[in-house]
Amino acid sequence: MLADFYPPYTATVVEKLRKQGAVILGKTNMDEFGMGSGATDSTFGPSRNPWKYLGKDATDEWHIAGGSSGGSAVSVATGCAFGALGSDTGGSTRNPASRCGVVGLKPTYGALSRHGLIPLTNSMDVPGILAKTVDDAALLFNVMANVDENDSTSVSLPEHARNLELDDEPSLAGIRVGVPREYHCPGMAPEVVDTWRYVADKLDSLGAIVSSVSLPHSQYSTECYSVLNCCEVASNFARYDGLEYGHRADSDSSTEALYASSRHEGFNEVVRGRILAGNFFLLRKNYDKYFMKALQVRRLICDDFNRVFESGVQLILTPVTLTEAPKYSDWALKDNRERVSVEDFCTQPVNMAGLPAVSLPCRLSHNGLPLSLQLVAPRFAERDLLSVAKRLELELQFPRLDVHLHSCSQSRNAVFTSIS
Repeated sequence: MLADFYPPYTATVVEKLRKQGAVILGKTNMDEFGMGSGATDSTFGPSRNPWKYLGKDATDEWHIAGGSSGGSAVSVATGCAFGALGSDTGGSTRNPASRCGVVGLKPTYGALSRHGLIPLTNSMDVPGILAKTVDDAALLFNVMANVDENDSTSVSLPEHARNLELDDEPSLAGIRVGVPREYHCPGMAPEVVDTWRYVADKLDSLGAIVSSVSLPHSQYSTECYSVLNCCEVASNFARYDGLEYGHRADSDSSTEALYASSRHEGFNEVVRGRILAGNFFLLRKNYDKYFMKALQVRRLICDDFNRVFESGVQLILTPVTLTEAPKYSDWALKDNRERVSVEDFCTQPVNMAGLPAVSLPCRLSHNGLPLSLQLVAPRFAERDLLSVAKRLELELQFPRLDVHLHSCSQSRNAVFTSIS
């Protein structure tokens, strides 16, 4: 749809990076309009996980890179860029970060400007940050965060959330960490469960107070997210009509026919499916049954998080994905809806609550693929979030991908963008 479109302005987050001397290397591969969890539903073909074909034990096996911002994660994991941007609506930064063994930060909703970010689901979209280390992610956050007059959803950060400078070895003494019972769900691989338990024990040994907590309504998050996402997609994507901008079909018939053929040609099957579903949910006869009900469930999910944090818990520890990165051949057998419903179970609730979260690589699976966990914090508590993540990073010593790509940029201020 936007193959030949050149935007008349630059996204605020990119402008802020440029003003601080960052070199924008280019745009990376992703699922079309951010609708996917594998970076496989792309106009340019799928992104490949570098751990299987560029590592020291390279094979011909093709594993997915995660998505939707898979190309951004690959660019950081391979050392082609210091950092990268992605969009995060239901986990699209944290998911590929976990698959490719890099840090993926989803900031608090409103902390980073969405001006220039093509809207998917306005009430959940945020620009995400991918970097090799927690300190690098904090640096990029510092450059891009704060209010933007061009984005009515951006906010002026509280003083404690500005200029994040992390201690060399943050103390975890007395930090209260919750482990939600409901996130131990069907389909979770034993290695992920073991990693989750191992990191919880590590936090305990470092002085944190780890306890079980309950987020009971997260079990409905997939259905809730699906309805709200499709409804906002249907609304936002009405602008692509073949008349104002975007792909225009070669048609001499009526305006209505031009509108229909342009959208049919310009959108892939996944995008068309979400538009159709969203319009169905928003029909007058279905509005209360689906859309309003989903909004009510979203409120319950937010209340669950608020209740846990108000009880004194400072961070929540969960998996990011349920398994290691699957083979592309296995992944291709599933449709987009099935992929998202499984892959985004642990990440979608965070977007619906507008909370900050970070994906942190922890160790390798028996197949040599990264396994990561997610830390979630209250709104604007990025400092606490990244401090604990940094201490875990120091303790876990996750092995970095050893790639000899001498042609890749090693500049410390090179950044790729993958904003949908």
